[in-house]
Amino acid sequence: MPSSTDRAAPGLRERKKARTRAAIQTHALRLFREQGYNATTVEQIIDAAEVSETTFFRYFPTKEEVVLQDDLDPLIIEAFHNQPADLTPIQAIRAAIRQQFDALTPDQRQAIQERTVLIVAEPALRAAMLDQISQTMLLLADAIAERTGRPKDDLAVRTVAGSAIGAMLATLPALADDPNADLSALVDQALGHLEAGLPV
Repeated sequence: MPSSTDRAAPGLRERKKARTRAAIQTHALRLFREQGYNATTVEQIIDAAEVSETTFFRYFPTKEEVVLQDDLDPLIIEAFHNQPADLTPIQAIRAAIRQQFDALTPDQRQAIQERTVLIVAEPALRAAMLDQISQTMLLLADAIAERTGRPKDDLAVRTVAGSAIGAMLATLPALADDPNADLSALVDQALGHLEAGLPV
């Protein structure tokens, strides 16, 4: 995968699309806070964001996707590829996630925190998240296979990817207990425990 330095900076069109998507999510999260996820309709989000129905559905096929969708996965995968070769896959995953969280603005971190807490609280979102998690695991497994020179369908590769995803999922109950808990610190702690061999 090319490094970020090999890629041209996003063009005006891409930046405009990113701003529109972010604006829709921002207004949606505000409405979810004010009146609850289930009580908020797509039409209300469209009105608040001042976009057309066509524009909304171009970015988000469903209301669930407004919460589930973000740009972090491809950025983390790219950062994973750029980690030093002497790191183990788990060390590289941990470093890539830490790097991407550190690069977020306070507003971006808050939005991710809010969306994650909402996913934990809403059964429909938790169910929708399962398919997304499966896709993320396969993306991560492909990246691990490329890094280690092993086949993409290697069970060991997929086990490492699944273990990393599982460690991150283990942080969700902590957010259910304390919605203000530091998500990035929890994820780093969970991956650190995995890196140490899961001592108990």
